[in-house]
Amino acid sequence: MSTTVIGKSGTWRNWAGNVTARPVREVTPATVEELAAAVRRAAEDDLRVKAVGTGHSFTAAAATDGVLIRPQLLTGIRNIDRDAMTVTVGAGTPLKRLNVALAREGLSLTNMGDIMEQTVSGATSTGTHGTGRESASIAAQIKGLELVTADGSILTCSATENADVFAAARVGIGALGVVTAITFAVEPIFLLTAREEPMPFEKVLAEFDELHAENEHFEFYWFPHTGNTNTKRNNRSAGPEKPVPQLNSWFEDEFLSNGVFQVANLVGRAVPATIPTIAQLSSRALSARSYTDIPYKVFTSPRRVRFVEMEYAVPREALVDTLRELKAMVDRSPLRVSFPVEVRTAPADDITLSTASGRDSAYIAVHMFRGTPYQAYFTAAERIFTAHEGRPHWGKVHTRDTDYFAKVYPRFGEFTALRDRLDPERRFQNDYLRRVLGA
Repeated sequence: MSTTVIGKSGTWRNWAGNVTARPVREVTPATVEELAAAVRRAAEDDLRVKAVGTGHSFTAAAATDGVLIRPQLLTGIRNIDRDAMTVTVGAGTPLKRLNVALAREGLSLTNMGDIMEQTVSGATSTGTHGTGRESASIAAQIKGLELVTADGSILTCSATENADVFAAARVGIGALGVVTAITFAVEPIFLLTAREEPMPFEKVLAEFDELHAENEHFEFYWFPHTGNTNTKRNNRSAGPEKPVPQLNSWFEDEFLSNGVFQVANLVGRAVPATIPTIAQLSSRALSARSYTDIPYKVFTSPRRVRFVEMEYAVPREALVDTLRELKAMVDRSPLRVSFPVEVRTAPADDITLSTASGRDSAYIAVHMFRGTPYQAYFTAAERIFTAHEGRPHWGKVHTRDTDYFAKVYPRFGEFTALRDRLDPERRFQNDYLRRVLGA
């Protein structure tokens, strides 16, 4: 996957290509002190500041016309504490580098999302998550963080130090400061057995509570215009290790899931009428398989086909109704949707603006191939999600504003009051934050 691009003209673009910005200047600090100095200098020049990772957000959360901070030199493991079972890592570290480095040390995160291109700070600040019955988002695994605030101060935060900031800054959307280091809880590396198999849509919904209860990590993909899903269950295993054979991995994960899927989407974009047929073929292309490997090799997959995405967290008990409504909407509409709908879960957590804050949640993600008009589909889906008090992923397309968030987040006022205290002059403001958090 490509990372964020700064063009010769000084234009920044995100991974999906749907957000662009023209910062006045770009800073790549080598130390936390250099970053703090860059924030102070921006204040002297009356410029806004945003830090950007690999640009995997579909919203303009990191866009700025002021100072763009790139944390790519603030990387690597700072410290491993085997007594506390924590690892402190520079904020610009890509998750893939963290996962490999941890594995080398015989350690692993407990849970992770399905891609690992993002930086640790970008992923946590927007609430990136995988799926889990008991284990929650990446941000919920944070035990401490370091934050440069609007006046250039460096704050260390944990459950016992600056606890109010810690409660909010784990999913801070870049509104409270620039995260420079994160301390994660880790555990000795373990094995997961993945079982992937097709299952009819109606059967998954009928048995969803059981599938969720019986598996540590359950997720599925529904293919619009069909009654088919692919399910995936990941559970801890005593071994032995039995990875996907290399040829099979290339054929299924690269050739089919990326190469053929890319071509199918190009055909569908050019001739939308072919999409239902392609969906029927796609939903049957991958056969059942099981494999056992270390966590990041099971949780994550390569995603090379570019898309635009909207994802909402609904209360877990509302999932089945929400999905039935989504399918009915697609079935009766003229929409042609070539990307599967992804469904995952997370337990309630205690992070102020986490999408799972205070409630067990289910996530429904809708996607459209890059370059395909997505507004009609996303608007219709969003109407269904918001009717169930859905909370949109902070880094994915949505149209919600402050009034809506104040209704669906009981602790919303707690976050905005903290922002008033830490950033009264709105040094970290941009158009996106103005919409979702207020001026």
